[in-house]
Amino acid sequence: MNMEQQDRYWMQAALQLADEAANQGEVPVGAVLVHRGGIIGRGANAPIARLDPSAHAEILALRDAAQNLGNYRLPASTLYVTLEPCVMCAGAIFNARVERVVFAASDPKTGACGSVIDLFAHPGLNHHAHICGGIEAQASIARLKAFFATRRV
Repeated sequence: MNMEQQDRYWMQAALQLADEAANQGEVPVGAVLVHRGGIIGRGANAPIARLDPSAHAEILALRDAAQNLGNYRLPASTLYVTLEPCVMCAGAIFNARVERVVFAASDPKTGACGSVIDLFAHPGLNHHAHICGGIEAQASIARLKAFFATRRV
């Protein structure tokens, strides 16, 4: 399997978690952290259910992975997320030392991987994950549009 096929494969797992979030009334964002060919962390958006503004899918996937590995540093890992990470999530990704971030849909309102700001390209920061956007973007956008269409009736 080439890199693009792998990215699409793992993004499907993140999209399933986005569906779980939507089923719970949360914005449909899902994330998985992959290391050595397997998922080590999973997260589905849950700030409403947890009454926690930091309960974004990425943060929950990083927490899950850290617990599973017994280490807050997660080098040589790839985070797959259905929506471009925000500034808060980018900070957590930096601190975890994630090697690569693959996201589906860009976020023109809060995206920190190039849409609003590109923190991963900032020369003053000490860690620079490789960023790849647009993998399964249409699938993610369709979920987001469907979710918000029900909220704006």
